[in-house]
Amino acid sequence: MLLAGCSERVEEFGGPTMGSTYSVKYVRSASAPSVEQARGEVEAILGEVDRQMSSYRADSDVERFNALPAGSCMALPAPMLELVGFASALSRDSDGAFDMTLEPLLNLWGFGPKGRGGYVPSAEAVARVRADVGHQHLSIRGQELCKDAAVQLDFNSIAAGYAVDRVSARLTGLGATSSLVEITGELKAVGRKPDGSPWRIAIEAPQDDRQVAQKIISLDGLAVSTSGDYRNYFEENGKRYSHTLNPRTGAPITHNLASVTVVDESALQADGLSTLLMVLGPEAGGAYAEARGIAAFFVVRKGEGFVSRGSSRFEQLFAAKED
Repeated sequence: MLLAGCSERVEEFGGPTMGSTYSVKYVRSASAPSVEQARGEVEAILGEVDRQMSSYRADSDVERFNALPAGSCMALPAPMLELVGFASALSRDSDGAFDMTLEPLLNLWGFGPKGRGGYVPSAEAVARVRADVGHQHLSIRGQELCKDAAVQLDFNSIAAGYAVDRVSARLTGLGATSSLVEITGELKAVGRKPDGSPWRIAIEAPQDDRQVAQKIISLDGLAVSTSGDYRNYFEENGKRYSHTLNPRTGAPITHNLASVTVVDESALQADGLSTLLMVLGPEAGGAYAEARGIAAFFVVRKGEGFVSRGSSRFEQLFAAKED
């Protein structure tokens, strides 16, 4: 046992995925897979998610569904139906604050895969596009997803979290009992490093031009997702327009919440909730988190600076000494 413990080391690999990058660290023990095997398994999962849910390739399952007219049904893989069901439940629970049918609006504002650069559309154009937006237009019938309007799905708000959960679980199944998985910024940590110390990650401060740690937390069996409006935006006539749209208005959010981080056992749950809370804003989002026991960390603009606060559940998970 002592020899096995001494031989443990952290292996690391990564690469491009989903228009961004991924990285995996895991403790290589006697039971853990080789780097080659682990990489092959991870990239197989990422390739599957890309083929099913990518909005940036015309041959993906989601883009083929999006091209269908109103009144159509299409058989979809079980993971996609699972995520549609998950998103629909979040939408109902938040009175429409979360919505993964926003792709036409994202394109209209210039933030989607078919956007033509950021600009402020007319109120008439927003109203016209909103007619084909909303989870109420979708229904799952067996293995098929049906739509009664020309709905277009965008999995970008939850696909990475889903992939993190899949990859983390697969690594555990292969015998890697300690790992840190990050995909396009969503991450999950399981177990501890060879020296017994926890995986530690930094919650990023909302800075436009550089990465700065706002808070450092230790994780074991927990996932982290951060949503913010401080990088992807455009300005017109001195006004800032965020890439985060409020489904209820069809327009970018206007409140002063700069970023929100959610910690949960499920990366999928954390991914969806961080987007939802970002839409709700500091007051409504804070109340939503408290009512449901969500571990959330809010960074709010105040004057020229920022103020931060954690929900009750966040403070319970992470003592004040962790900074």
